[in-house]
Amino acid sequence: MTTARRPVSSAMATGLIVLLFAGNALNYVDRQVVALLKPTLQAAFHWSDGDYANLGAAFQLAAASALIFVGWFIDRLGVRISYGLAVLVWSLAGMAHAVASTVTQFVGARVILGIGETVSTPAGVKAATLYMTPTQRNHALGVINTAPNIGAILTPLIIPPFAVAFGWKAAFFVTGGLGLVWVLAWVIGTRNLDPVGPAVRRAPVAWRHMLGERSTWAVIGAKFFTDGVWWFVLFWMPDFFYRVYGMNQARLGQPIAIVFALAATGALTAGYLYPRLLRSGMDINRARKLLMLVFALIVLAMPLALLAPNPWIAALLIGLGLFAHQGFSTSIFGMATDIVPAGHIASVIALGAVAGNLAGLAVIELAGYALHTGLGYTPMFVYCGLAYLMALAWISLVMPRLVAAEA
Repeated sequence: MTTARRPVSSAMATGLIVLLFAGNALNYVDRQVVALLKPTLQAAFHWSDGDYANLGAAFQLAAASALIFVGWFIDRLGVRISYGLAVLVWSLAGMAHAVASTVTQFVGARVILGIGETVSTPAGVKAATLYMTPTQRNHALGVINTAPNIGAILTPLIIPPFAVAFGWKAAFFVTGGLGLVWVLAWVIGTRNLDPVGPAVRRAPVAWRHMLGERSTWAVIGAKFFTDGVWWFVLFWMPDFFYRVYGMNQARLGQPIAIVFALAATGALTAGYLYPRLLRSGMDINRARKLLMLVFALIVLAMPLALLAPNPWIAALLIGLGLFAHQGFSTSIFGMATDIVPAGHIASVIALGAVAGNLAGLAVIELAGYALHTGLGYTPMFVYCGLAYLMALAWISLVMPRLVAAEA
């Protein structure tokens, strides 16, 4: 039985968005540090390209394994407790990188960080579903989904010079410490939150029913086809600019910042355009799929980065691809809030993230193999260009018509 709850004030809703934005940004700050410090860490730990790929694969496998249980974890404990605990765990794991003295210890810290970070996206989507009206929700998802890009813009501009000045261990201590500050703000800032509309009862997820729904598989498949692109860029682009254009650690953050600055605008664009399409008279099926098609066509420009004469043109083309990725990704999350019942949306988003992390594992390993065998980055960029058309085809096959779920 559900009970009506009073809606949160606009100030509290804004505060929630700020906290979710900051948590999601810190999530990607901690993820990106290793990629940005790859030349230094490679020298310190004597990694090969294959070793580096295996490190990324271990992170992805840990995250994918944990994500199987993350939806249950969030749905049972609630957003407030589950998210706060997760950020505490991944922040301490991030700081643990600095005290690792062997490759095994470093990988162990990376695995724990990967497990903790899995909570961020499902918790953010569930929070938007619970505490926002449908109209507010799309704007909120657009804003929250820019957070990884903001983190990814600031991190390459700040961390490499900081590591040059103070050492790579200090970089891990500082980024992990920021997470501990966030946990304190989260505990204080979410004390009085109440859901909008009926309260969703915390109950065991009916897995047989959920896995029998086409909406579940639409989300899982879309994430599988597209998330690998994000992980490829996040994990390998610093190396791309270092390897192809000879940019040193202090300089390679600049093109990376351009890439993620463009990515941030993609999430905001999707969050802004979808409500306008609805107001123009489109139903959710046509509006969602039209936006996805536009973003899928834009990303076709990304493989042209292989032909770019300098790192700045390459950064613009890769950034255009990530602009489209974030627009498409925001549309997937928005689609999920439309078609998946609120009671198990965290579980569905988590399953989608499992698929996305497994795809990321495969892409990271494939990149290491391609570089080792002399194929270079070509196979990866071709995959990036085609991924979104395949995802849209999957969604259209599984759900020829998107229909709003019952609460």
